Amino acid sequence: MLKREDSEKREYEMLSAYAAKAAESKGRRREEAQCEFRTDFQRDRDRIIYSKALRRLMHKTQVFLAPEGDHYRTRLTHTLEVAQISRSIARTLRLNEDLAEAIAMGHDLGHTPFGHNGEAFLAEKHKGGFRHNEQSLRVVDALENSETRQGMNLTEEVRDGILNHTGKRLPFTLEGQIVRISDRIAYINHDIDDALRSGVIKNADLPADCVDVLGGTTTERINALIKDLAENSDGENLISQGETCAFYMNKLRDFMFVNVYHNSVVKTNEKLEGVRDLIFSLYDHFMEHPGELPAEFARLVDDYGLEEMVKDHIASMTERYAVNCYNRIFAADKRILAF
Repeated sequence: MLKREDSEKREYEMLSAYAAKAAESKGRRREEAQCEFRTDFQRDRDRIIYSKALRRLMHKTQVFLAPEGDHYRTRLTHTLEVAQISRSIARTLRLNEDLAEAIAMGHDLGHTPFGHNGEAFLAEKHKGGFRHNEQSLRVVDALENSETRQGMNLTEEVRDGILNHTGKRLPFTLEGQIVRISDRIAYINHDIDDALRSGVIKNADLPADCVDVLGGTTTERINALIKDLAENSDGENLISQGETCAFYMNKLRDFMFVNVYHNSVVKTNEKLEGVRDLIFSLYDHFMEHPGELPAEFARLVDDYGLEEMVKDHIASMTERYAVNCYNRIFAADKRILAF
């Protein structure tokens, strides 16, 4: 029988000196008894996997709004791909796979419905602004298990990796730094795949020099980027890409912004205006009718204030829930949305 102490001992025997060790964790904000069988990082991963917030990601947009097809990525499938890439890199560098996976599984829990457009509109409406990485941390700290006001009570290593998977600050663990880059590797490549499937771009449209260096298929590009990251980070106390691969990956990202993310075929002005109206209207409605907030948010109004909880409620919505909520509230005004 493999117990927690055995797993912790194995980490010292098998992992790099630079790897985060579960037995040396900075701990949780609230002390609790340790699990008999799982390390703290394994336990964090499991808490995220069983959370409501993770389940909701299956109905949140990655790039395409209401795509007509079963194989386009959602925020959940993006999360799974980030987790797999992160584990592959961590394993290659003999870093802590459990920690990398836990951070990856939690990094996007705070994403709004309707992707980054929803995030931008909520940031515009909410006076405190909105950043999905900060909201992801809020989900694990406060919103999940709101009835007990205890959140998930995750370790500092996982919390830091979630908060700093984007933005100016680097995570303090190498595992968190892996997730930060894996997030980009995942979304650039799977968004190319989805854009090709939709017909928005063709293979011939991809920059030829990027294809020459990184490869012409999703598999080739991800393999090349993982290999480069591993070779440049091996034996180092920093996760970094080689200059060449970093240059061409960023060039692909720029290409995607011009040709896909800001493409009017992917997100028509009509759809974007519909999303903006939905988020603004729901925000105003719940500010005026706080009694209609679901119990899991209403019970925290005294702790955090009404505006914060209205923001939290809208950010937590899936797209179909948000549309149904909007149509139910505003049907009498003949304001009906469909995507």
